[in-house]
Amino acid sequence: MNKILRLLLLFAIWAHAHDIPSDVTAHAFVRAHGDKLQIIVRVPLSAIRDIEFPEDERGYLDIEKLTPLLPSAAKVQIADLMEVHEGSHVLPAPQVSATQISLESDRSFDTFHDALRHVQMPKLPNIANLVWNQVFFDVLLEYPIESDRSDFFVRPGFYRLAARVVTVLRFVEPGGAVRAYEFQGDPGLVPLDPRWYQAARRFVEMGFWHILDGIDHLLFLCCLVIPIRKFVKLVGVVTAFTVAHSITLIASASGLMPDRLWFPPLIETLIAASIVYMAFENIVGASTKRRWIVAFAFGLVHGFGFSFALRENLQLAGTHLLTSLLAFNFGVELGQLMVLLVLIPLLDLFFRFVVEERMGTIIVSALIAHTGWHWMLERLDHLRQYR
Repeated sequence: MNKILRLLLLFAIWAHAHDIPSDVTAHAFVRAHGDKLQIIVRVPLSAIRDIEFPEDERGYLDIEKLTPLLPSAAKVQIADLMEVHEGSHVLPAPQVSATQISLESDRSFDTFHDALRHVQMPKLPNIANLVWNQVFFDVLLEYPIESDRSDFFVRPGFYRLAARVVTVLRFVEPGGAVRAYEFQGDPGLVPLDPRWYQAARRFVEMGFWHILDGIDHLLFLCCLVIPIRKFVKLVGVVTAFTVAHSITLIASASGLMPDRLWFPPLIETLIAASIVYMAFENIVGASTKRRWIVAFAFGLVHGFGFSFALRENLQLAGTHLLTSLLAFNFGVELGQLMVLLVLIPLLDLFFRFVVEERMGTIIVSALIAHTGWHWMLERLDHLRQYR
């Protein structure tokens, strides 16, 4: 019988031809209790594909005919998308313990216990007059586990349900406390209650790749080192930049940052201006003796820029906020060190075999200034949209 239902699910012709939704919000509760890990999922029924939504003669959902198809739909469209780990082991496929069709006005997902009670209730009657694109699909999945005190990791695969998916996931700890997460797209494998070393490892990687992906930060770093290129002399400059962006990064994570829409575009504009300023210093041949002061001042600005990239990921720190911030900074420094190890020898070769150092400094700095100037004007136009 299950095979027949699966075939009906996979090969049914849509009663309503509808496109993949452009925006979907998926909600999920996760709780480890005894020898079971329970996950309750709520998604719009319109996000479930490859299933016929049977209707009555009035065009409303026929719940009685739809009900036998829901467990297979939950298996294919919800359970098969999820990856759950207990420690280093991948948990086997879960049991679909309950399914439910819910009204848009239903508030049972405010708490885990309300959601659990609701998903196990009898199905709504046909007289509810429901339309397929105006209801939710609730699913209770249960995984066998060894202990509810284990480390659990979840990769929700709901990003496949629509063009843009926001996943709101709440982990109910054994003591009853609730930890909330919110992701856009695919967040990867998420530790629900990370240990300090797990959080540190994630944030070191995050900081390392962020500095390599941040072309504006790299151009500023390049302008800093062009006229110096000696590791001993660079120590003070890079240290000042590091200390400064660490200060504002930690301050931002602690809430000591303006919570206004104009603040991020202001910082992005100032970052572009810092590139232009440093490039012009190189062009006019300004002294590098006090470059550490300039590096410190602009490092404060760049620290706010780092905080914007880090803001959405701090939820992955668990209870280890300071450890994660320090780990992120350490990753940034590793990335900067790698860039310097490559950049300085390249600049030395360029100035030795291609062009004389003074002229090369002017050429390279002028190209960077040109790029930074265009960024500054574009970001300034964006900033002017705010009061």
